[in-house]
Amino acid sequence: MTTVSLSIYPEKPADRDAWILANRSIRNPVNASRPYAFFVEDERSASGEIVPIATIFLTNRECPWRCLMCDLWKNTLPGTVAPGAIPAQIDFALTRMPPARQTKLYNSGSFFDPRAIPTSDYAAIAKLGTGFERVIVESHPALINDHCLAFHDLVDGRLEVAMGLETANPGVLERLNKRMTLASFAAAAEKLTLHDIDLRVFILVKPPFMLEEEALEWAARSVDFAFKCGATAMTLIPTRGGNGALEQLSTSGDFAPPRLATLEAALDYGISLKRGRVFADLWDLRVQGGCPVCREERVDRLRLMNLQQVLLASVSCRECGVDN
Repeated sequence: MTTVSLSIYPEKPADRDAWILANRSIRNPVNASRPYAFFVEDERSASGEIVPIATIFLTNRECPWRCLMCDLWKNTLPGTVAPGAIPAQIDFALTRMPPARQTKLYNSGSFFDPRAIPTSDYAAIAKLGTGFERVIVESHPALINDHCLAFHDLVDGRLEVAMGLETANPGVLERLNKRMTLASFAAAAEKLTLHDIDLRVFILVKPPFMLEEEALEWAARSVDFAFKCGATAMTLIPTRGGNGALEQLSTSGDFAPPRLATLEAALDYGISLKRGRVFADLWDLRVQGGCPVCREERVDRLRLMNLQQVLLASVSCRECGVDN
């Protein structure tokens, strides 16, 4: 059973926002006229091809939700950007990147939050996406609404929406301060399916308030739940600190990053199902375990599995036995 400490993290949902905000550091300096990052990355597509994806991290207003584990607020603004700023950011990035077949427009929150992405910009954004076979955006399940459907009608290629399930453990999910239930996630996913919009899901491997020995089981259950909701792709994210709140929870024993072996086993499980694409998030990888002899090779295995979507032979190590 999941062990929960009540000594540091507020038990009352109404008190959690203030606690999370109080433990933050300062924002990074960002410019409303520029995306804060952009690059082209290869990813295995739904068709089985490895395709280049233009990934653009848009600068905009901070998400209204205060999720416990989130550090994306660091690259946001306190206020709404002016109309036209988001299309200008996208154009800035696209003219400086090599050609790509798909695009991810990630905005550190919810694309369909009108205080983050002005709805008056939808047509210009969709026009910039002309020629991409797939446009991928992210959203909180609560905002799968008429704004989502309106943008879908404008997009030239397929629209894919990424939603954070985080975990299928209802008790832990409630404490993440996402103000979402498994039922509300499933309802949002059903709406996407009804309107022929593809679903991508983000899953945390060992979120706060979860023991290492149960992390793999709940990662697997979360993968199962995501596929049940119609996901065609999902990313397993090893929970990492860096937002202030998780550092506080680490002092009380309520948070520690997962072990590398747990992430490996979770990816093995997801890919073995052959129900859709399952990726391990290897950006800024902060996991426990893996000795200097085998760690790099083990991470390379995960990277290859992301691209090939097949199980590869596990790495053996005489130094650590690869059990950590």
